[in-house]
Amino acid sequence: MFGYAGRVLHVDLTSGKTHVEPLNEDYAKKYIGGIGLGIRLWLDYSKPGVDPFSPENPLILATGPISGTMWPTGGNGHAFVSKSPQSYGVGEAKAHGSFGTEMKRAGYDAVILKGKAEKPVYLWIDDDTVQVLDASHLWGKSPAETEDAIREELGDYYIRVASIGVAGEKLSRLACIINDKTRAAGRTGLGAVMGSKNLKAIAMRGTRDIVVAKPDEFMEYLKEFHERMKGPATQKYRTLGTPENVLVHNSLSCMPTRNYNNSSFEGAEKVSGEVLNDKYVAKIIGCSSCAMRCEHMCVVAEGPHKNTMTRMEYETLWALGPYCGVDRLDAIIKGMELSNYYGMDAISAGVTAGFAMDCYERGLLTQAQLGGIDAKFGNADAMVQLVDKIGKREGIGEILADGVKVAAQKIGNGAEKLAQHIKGVEVTGYDLRCLKTAALGFAVSFRGADHNRHGAYAFDVKGKVNRLKAEKGRGKLVKDMEDVYTLIDSFIVCKFSRGTYYKELPDMAKLYSLVTGYEMTPEELRQAGERINNVARLFNIREGLTRKDDTLPWKVMHEPIPDEGPSKGAMVTQEELDLLLDDYYESRGWTREGVPTLEKLKELGMEELAGIVEGKPEA
Repeated sequence: MFGYAGRVLHVDLTSGKTHVEPLNEDYAKKYIGGIGLGIRLWLDYSKPGVDPFSPENPLILATGPISGTMWPTGGNGHAFVSKSPQSYGVGEAKAHGSFGTEMKRAGYDAVILKGKAEKPVYLWIDDDTVQVLDASHLWGKSPAETEDAIREELGDYYIRVASIGVAGEKLSRLACIINDKTRAAGRTGLGAVMGSKNLKAIAMRGTRDIVVAKPDEFMEYLKEFHERMKGPATQKYRTLGTPENVLVHNSLSCMPTRNYNNSSFEGAEKVSGEVLNDKYVAKIIGCSSCAMRCEHMCVVAEGPHKNTMTRMEYETLWALGPYCGVDRLDAIIKGMELSNYYGMDAISAGVTAGFAMDCYERGLLTQAQLGGIDAKFGNADAMVQLVDKIGKREGIGEILADGVKVAAQKIGNGAEKLAQHIKGVEVTGYDLRCLKTAALGFAVSFRGADHNRHGAYAFDVKGKVNRLKAEKGRGKLVKDMEDVYTLIDSFIVCKFSRGTYYKELPDMAKLYSLVTGYEMTPEELRQAGERINNVARLFNIREGLTRKDDTLPWKVMHEPIPDEGPSKGAMVTQEELDLLLDDYYESRGWTREGVPTLEKLKELGMEELAGIVEGKPEA
């Protein structure tokens, strides 16, 4: 096989035994790699209704067919897939850096982890040599400390490591898996799944060459895309980076602020991408094989958080800043650093802190319950203290560490109405009340509240549709974008590079064919994207999710935007949501209950999974 390593590694952490099987070539062609391959493999190796923290819940690590090559942004990615302890449905998260490159060079398309070790361990994969080693001395360390310790222990600085921090060890449902010290497979709580298996880290070293099917044509195409990467399609990421969104979203009054109490932030200028770049960005670096460079490394030079250093993106800046009413970039950078230190999804950590502040201001949490923290919106020190407690699962952090859905259930007294999540996963930085295409994309996202499953906010923010209106036709917009996004995450290439695929599917189909030697037409590739979305839907249906889970947070549907400006009065009614869902399901060829029909599964060559939907409404 070209592009693919052709091998899947199985690791039983209970027994310590490992074995290798050939990659199912049919799966490779149908599900591409990355999240597509990971979701399909998870269905094969799991039982319906498995608890996310059960030893029997597999954790799948997968690369894509482009991983390990020189392709711009495509050489470096990897994906984790499991059952999410937040949504109890699809848990998937990607990260870039250099870890995926090393895994592919070690000779694996996927690693399937099952069981639970008796004591803390780490997995050491050195080409064909696979060992489960003691990690007792690493327990309690941060991902960055763990990475350094493993490299020193094994005597090779170039070993790549993906690991969890204290949050994952303590089964915080906000826990993520971090590689290259600042690169997080962040959402859906997969760090806690890793922690439930007593697996502290996965270390990789690979020495194999990655061979593509048509090297000469591939190199010519690669040179063309290197030039595209230096052009206008990626200018935003090379300059201000995603924090550029702060002022853009604020001007449209579509940036959720103070736990959705507002849609714009009066302190936006103080936390803008412009100020961040001017005062805090020390260096911009890139991942393996990337011609773009987008990783904005920030350093705090003075004040109480002096010498704090981390990378910063819009979503994390928003969550730890405007969402908590905080306008101090030094504190926001500190909150981000703490999230990395404890191994938490910083988006969810910030949203959870904002939720706690809302509960405090409404009298649902007292200062005594918060351990003395005066958790008013805008109190930067309080935000930092809350993130610290969540990371350590200490004091109020014990309640907050499982995210807003679980915390609201424990707090009670109407706290559920303040918990901004979809399918248990915390919202991201787009006010869904006034971005109605995005609202649909968020509602149907198979991994819960997330902009990265569909990118539907672009239609609204860029004015391609009336963002304040729910109407037929939005379903197809979301569906088509979802299908492209699942391909991006299955190849795996970086979403920041998506604009360089000028013809989109034809460009991606050519890349796939040059690398793998499998001739893939744009239409066949489009169908593969659709197939991956359908297999994700089957995952969720098998685990008990239904149409009622394709919904929006309470405030989005009951509290209109109060801010003066272009979005005043906007919200999403149940009638509007139902219209959008009906339209989306119809565009997908699903039933009104959101169940893929037997005809649709047959059309996509997925008949072997028909048992999941047989007997479901109208299937």
